Amino acid sequence: MDRAIVEANREYWNKNADAWFGTTALPVYGEMCPTEDQLRLFGDVRGKRLLEICCGSGHSLLYHAQRGAGELWGLDLSERQLENARRLLAENGQSARLFCGAMEEDLGLPREYFDWVYSIYGIGWATDLEGVFRRIASYLKPGGTFLFSWGHTLNYCAGWTPEQSHGWQGERIPLTRSYFDEEPFRMPVHGMEVVLRNRKISTYVNALAGAGFCLERMVEETDRAVLAAKPETFKEKKAHMLPISMIFKARKL
Repeated sequence: MDRAIVEANREYWNKNADAWFGTTALPVYGEMCPTEDQLRLFGDVRGKRLLEICCGSGHSLLYHAQRGAGELWGLDLSERQLENARRLLAENGQSARLFCGAMEEDLGLPREYFDWVYSIYGIGWATDLEGVFRRIASYLKPGGTFLFSWGHTLNYCAGWTPEQSHGWQGERIPLTRSYFDEEPFRMPVHGMEVVLRNRKISTYVNALAGAGFCLERMVEETDRAVLAAKPETFKEKKAHMLPISMIFKARKL
């Protein structure tokens, strides 16, 4: 685990959690991609034990609570995010067992206990992807499911800064970052900087395989409604040409 990156990102989320309250949470998987209502990747969760990695403001936990999940657990790097999650769940007559810490760390969560471990637009914050996937596998029962969404790799490679987006010309999007570059990069957000990595698709697939998962489905689509509409913004134009988000669903062997 890269402690410096983790602490820099923790500081950002503690200061800006409220600005992201309720964003990118189930049934939404990510920007401009099909929703859970369309994909049905979870199906019936009644009575199931679910653990969310990077649970944020708790909206995805609430989504599953309202669909009869048996037990809900959540993990997040930011205590401020967890405060928001506790409040949201309590206001809706629900609860979850919440833990504050990095997904790379051993926080005492039970082993081979959960039916599902999932992360909605959170797993890309991992500084040690292989280690995180092995830890997630340890939480799941044999045959349990791991599902996560994140920004698509190509989205960060093609005209991804506001300055570059103004350079849109015709039907072409400039490649501004190498697909093969997986080094950490800093991105300015809300007057601060977060540190991320843009990983190749093969990096995710191989990390899943190395942790003992069988990939059951990958979704890299733009929502049909977006494709059917005339693009007005640079992001919408880009979504007509490449996926903005991606989803992986894998089963523990």
